[in-house]
Amino acid sequence: MREGYKKYKPFEPIHYRERTWPDQVITQAPVWCSVDLRDGNQALVNPMNLEQKLEFFHMLCEIGFKEIEVGFPSASEIEYEILRALIERDLIPDDVTVQVLVQAREHLIRRTFEAIEGAKNVIVHFYNSTSTLQRKVVFNTDMQGVIDIAVEGARLIRRLTEEMQRTSDIHIRYEYSPESFSGTEVENSVWICDRVLEELGASPDNKVIINLPNTVEMSTPNTYADQVEYCIRHMKHRDSAVISVHPHNDRGCGIAATELAVMAGAERVEGTLFGNGERTGNVDIMNLALNLYSQGVDPQLDFSHMNHIKEVYEECTQMKVHPRHPYAGELVFTAFSGSHQDAINKGVNFMAREHSPYWEVPYLPIDPSDLGRQYEPIIRINSQSGKGGAAFVMQQSFGYQLPKAMHPEFGRIVKQACDRLGREITPAEVFDLFRQEYLEVAGPYHLLTYRIFTEDEGEGVVAHFEGTLRFDHETRQLSGRGNGPIDAFYNALGAVGITGYDFVSYNEHAVSGGSDSRAVSYIQLRHNGEIVFGVGMDSNISIATVKGIICAINRASGQHARTH
Repeated sequence: MREGYKKYKPFEPIHYRERTWPDQVITQAPVWCSVDLRDGNQALVNPMNLEQKLEFFHMLCEIGFKEIEVGFPSASEIEYEILRALIERDLIPDDVTVQVLVQAREHLIRRTFEAIEGAKNVIVHFYNSTSTLQRKVVFNTDMQGVIDIAVEGARLIRRLTEEMQRTSDIHIRYEYSPESFSGTEVENSVWICDRVLEELGASPDNKVIINLPNTVEMSTPNTYADQVEYCIRHMKHRDSAVISVHPHNDRGCGIAATELAVMAGAERVEGTLFGNGERTGNVDIMNLALNLYSQGVDPQLDFSHMNHIKEVYEECTQMKVHPRHPYAGELVFTAFSGSHQDAINKGVNFMAREHSPYWEVPYLPIDPSDLGRQYEPIIRINSQSGKGGAAFVMQQSFGYQLPKAMHPEFGRIVKQACDRLGREITPAEVFDLFRQEYLEVAGPYHLLTYRIFTEDEGEGVVAHFEGTLRFDHETRQLSGRGNGPIDAFYNALGAVGITGYDFVSYNEHAVSGGSDSRAVSYIQLRHNGEIVFGVGMDSNISIATVKGIICAINRASGQHARTH
């Protein structure tokens, strides 16, 4: 392979200094045309059967596609059958136009017109290859020869349209593709497109779609944009054409090439869901649409049920969506890295706190819930995770808002479990660690009974704590008073010799709504210079705080059982 590169010729870019596309910004969605049922289907190992195609067509309509290429009806019986089924079963919505593809050859064109009979809105898309290489290797002809093929095809299509419209209300639009446009000299592309527009009788009131396909991606995306803009600016009948692009992904640049082509003036895009198509595939319309969405532009397509769309796609095509596929992949909204998790957690909290009208969460360019994706998988916990990740899971999955100071301590507990198990742990396992470490602490101190009440003693209201505590194999009566429940409980502990625990802070919140709402209290103590946390839960916030203090003392004692 070391010397093999020498047999490849570098692509010669056009020298087009008049380009304006680099300064353009995409502010509205192009017209979308799905070619899943044709270009995508013909690339499958096992093409879709009739019922699968019908299911896929229905899904495309639900997403919002108004132009759908349903097949190559002159190519095979199954391709013919799908179109007839759509027409005869009246499955095509009135606002959806079906598109059919055909080579510029007489017998194929005639068969195609047989297939569309009875439809309401149809785009007849015809093509012939124009590239330098195809002219030399495949057709052994010059540019005039391929122009003649296109012109003859246009004449026949126009004539058959006029004949059909004499006896039916069918609305037929035309589309022409100089196939392998990206490998054709731009001057020749302009020449053949103008001749086809003339032959079809195109006008500003009766526009023809001129599709400029990146049939084989041969250059960097900027060169493709130059080619598109050159043609747009040099076509004599530009005002009679809708400029469309049909990019493939041979160099892995299909998305970039399409976006730059739209900046160059393309008004319409043909592509497939998840980029299915021949070789490395067509451009992914879902990806393009959500790129616009993430920039505040309405894509005119609805991907709010992404998981359902993936299921139908995978079932019908027998293809799999890669876990890292933009927007749709299982892992694209998932953070394992500790720093990423911490930033996401802070971003979510920032939005909740500030009520920001804009999505401002680091590492997440789009809100997963807009696509029907759940929050739970965003942060997944393994040995690479940090303190923020465990806290995020506890908040998003279980409603526990751990105070920031507690994140490092619980994060270490979770990380140790991941290291011990040698794998990712689930949210349920994270909660089990929390439960074992804080909610079910088995230590030397057991609060058996408790009562908190207040009395007005003349100089003000005083809190009282009364209860029984078992420790050192004995049961002790507790009694204390103070300026609040925490102070009263501390004084009660001190009266039986439990001292040396300095109160640092506490946080509290409810963990469920309605009549069964419970309070959770997070207690931070200092003992022998070390910080330790405790957690208490109860329907009464004062009792939850007392339980949190006992939890922290038990954990500080170093004697509580760690069963995890």
